Amino acid sequence: MKLALKAALALSVAIPTTALAQDAWFPYPAQEVTPAFSADGATSDVTYTALDTASKAWNICVSFPHMKDAYWLGVDYGAVDEARRLGVNLNVVEAGGYTELARQISQIEDCVSGGADAVIVGAISFDGLNNIIGEVAAQGIPVIDVINGVSSEDISAKSLVSFEVMGYETGAYLAEQHPAGTDPVQVGWFPGPAGAGWVEAAHAGFMEAVEGSAVEVLEPRFGDTGKETQLKLVEDVLQANPDVRYLAGTAVTAEAAQGLIRERGLQGQVDLLAFYMTPGVYTGIERGFILAAPADSMVVQGRIAIDQAVRILEGEDYIQHVGPKIFVVDPENIGDVARKNILPPESFSPVFSVEN
Repeated sequence: MKLALKAALALSVAIPTTALAQDAWFPYPAQEVTPAFSADGATSDVTYTALDTASKAWNICVSFPHMKDAYWLGVDYGAVDEARRLGVNLNVVEAGGYTELARQISQIEDCVSGGADAVIVGAISFDGLNNIIGEVAAQGIPVIDVINGVSSEDISAKSLVSFEVMGYETGAYLAEQHPAGTDPVQVGWFPGPAGAGWVEAAHAGFMEAVEGSAVEVLEPRFGDTGKETQLKLVEDVLQANPDVRYLAGTAVTAEAAQGLIRERGLQGQVDLLAFYMTPGVYTGIERGFILAAPADSMVVQGRIAIDQAVRILEGEDYIQHVGPKIFVVDPENIGDVARKNILPPESFSPVFSVEN
């Protein structure tokens, strides 16, 4: 996997500010994974181009883990806006959190019984949805895996990036500043909810990147991506480890920790990193409260998933396993990164239905 990760890192560049023009979000710089659905497949540059329109108003159902943070709001925006652009119907459901696997399964069942032509799943569990995905696929209904990743072999397509690379990028950023032989630094690490595929992948990538450097990772603190949960984990780490130099983890972790760091007068003593981008993280980097985060263009991942579903339903060619290019945003380059390329509009609120 290390070679694949290094290849991906070598291709990490800032997305051009013209990539999401107002009248068209594509063509968009992306990466295809081959063989499709493989955990350690090779990545290659592609330019993603979506369909101009759908031939009919297909019924597409999207199942998200939750809408508790701005990350999934961004995916919702991408899916909703693309459904409107293509002229398809969309039904969005959310389970309420990463502990609600049974509810997500039930919601997917309801999607199918409600007449969905295709189902897009942001999975709560890497393995836990395999049975329902198999049942849906057996009915001839394509299932597209978006953002989080699943192990099922019955999916039709993946619209996602490697969270292992996202974690690796974050760890590599620290390792570059604290190479072997320099004074050791302690890092509190908050990967997210245990058992989620994206969390396990990010954890593996982060740990690989810091191996052999002067970065010492404290015991990982796993937990749901609710703000209160993450804030409690951060407080516990700060209490138990007064010498901690960095806190790295989910976007919610970094967002929640900003106020705490300021309240305790720890700015400049404890720096924050996230391993994915949200509006709050972007603003935190702009204001100097968050050090860095890789961007995975979650809006575009939502758009691509809708386009993949329509292409499959209409018998068009499609890329089975693809995601936007990853690049790290920090104070050095944030002025060159257009916010609209990687995040939803600031005024956007959750939308659960599109009718055409």
